Amino acid sequence: MYDIKSLKAEEFINNEEILDTLAYAEENKHNRELIEQILNKAAPKKTGRGVECAGLSHREASVLLACDIPELNEKMYSLASEIKEAFYGNRIVMFAPLYLSNYCVNQCVYCPYHMQNKEIPRKKLTQEEVRNEVIALQDMGHKRLAIESGEDPVNNPIDYILECINTIYSIKHKNGAIRRVNVNIAATTVENYRKLHDAGIGTYILFQETYHKESYEKLHPAGPKHNYAYHTEAMDRAMEGGIDDVGLGVLFGLDMYKYEFAGLLMHAEHLEAVHGVGPHTISVPRVKRASDIDPNVFDNSIDDDIFAKIIACIRIAVPYTGMIISTRENEECRDRVLGLGISQISGGSRTSVGGYAGYTSEERPHDTEQFDVSDQRSLDDVVKWLIDTGYIPSFCTACYREGRTGDRFMSLCKVGQIQNCCHPNALMTLQEYLEDYASPETKAVGEALIAREINKVTNPKVFERAVKNLKDIKNGKRDFRF
Repeated sequence: MYDIKSLKAEEFINNEEILDTLAYAEENKHNRELIEQILNKAAPKKTGRGVECAGLSHREASVLLACDIPELNEKMYSLASEIKEAFYGNRIVMFAPLYLSNYCVNQCVYCPYHMQNKEIPRKKLTQEEVRNEVIALQDMGHKRLAIESGEDPVNNPIDYILECINTIYSIKHKNGAIRRVNVNIAATTVENYRKLHDAGIGTYILFQETYHKESYEKLHPAGPKHNYAYHTEAMDRAMEGGIDDVGLGVLFGLDMYKYEFAGLLMHAEHLEAVHGVGPHTISVPRVKRASDIDPNVFDNSIDDDIFAKIIACIRIAVPYTGMIISTRENEECRDRVLGLGISQISGGSRTSVGGYAGYTSEERPHDTEQFDVSDQRSLDDVVKWLIDTGYIPSFCTACYREGRTGDRFMSLCKVGQIQNCCHPNALMTLQEYLEDYASPETKAVGEALIAREINKVTNPKVFERAVKNLKDIKNGKRDFRF
């Protein structure tokens, strides 16, 4: 039985409810009146507090995803862009993954780190190697990392992860510093989540891969990850352990995308209903080619058009969440979906263990890659591309460091007030990047962007302070934030 507030996986992600939802969506995919009503409900509304959005239920959003009326689909894309602009503006937050270890005891059939893969060399970073990787990332200009690790209680215990986090935060190289460490590791216990919280992590990220239980168990035939309920209930344990920023995601291409879409939104609704705050981020990775893995064996892969529509519908349904797209996707695809709801992207990424230190921006090791990187541009190239297309590359971590996480972040975001902080913060962190790391070409276009965008700060006191901070950054000072 479906119960949004249940803490049992098969009740808050209920198979019958998803099947009923998909049937309802199929029946109504040509229902113009209903679709118009859903779009009107989701549209941003101005209030005395700012801008608010109602969001959509998983059932309403599934109707939009099923709709194949061209002009209504165009309305969806326009609405998704409007919502993204209302709450995140033209800012795009930058990050990079840092792979700590590819030792893993699971047998996930879509991941090259599965324990039966004999083609891939196994590697685990020492603390000195972590230090070298972090310095290399700092020298690129990164301030925010997402650490990744296979699941192996012997080689990658929680104490190893905690030690790596401590090492990362301790490194100050030139003007570089990692100010936020997000963590993408296997489902674990409340006690271990509490340890991660106490270590000062940002967001805890865990991809469900697939919400279809039967498929999930086939895709994870052995290892701790085989336990569907334990994995699916991980976010509840994380929040019980004090982590109030969590990130959801499915691996599109493993199962039927409409089923995954409904399950993903049900999970977001569950977190909101039980904990009072939905997911801080939602990621939309697609299965990619890798060592010993061929995505062509999965017959539910999705094309770029469907992928773009999924992103637009998630943005409409969960208007306040951050949306992440990685370098799994190529430049053309990433360019297309930025305006449909994406608010965070990676740049200059390596998916190998030890993929940064000792390599130029053009070089990259392939022997321990988790998946092929489609967008292989350097961080500077990505930053310039964003600026050229009218976006502000943001290296801001202010909300996390000011305690604006969980419900405190959402209470501001849900009325559009977060932009009073985020817009000037984005410009100040971009100015830092331009001074310390940018190529001359990127610095030139970045300076012009900042000169234009600073005039959008309408609060006179904030404007005056931001202008002074930008000048101080040019004179060598760092780390200002609202």
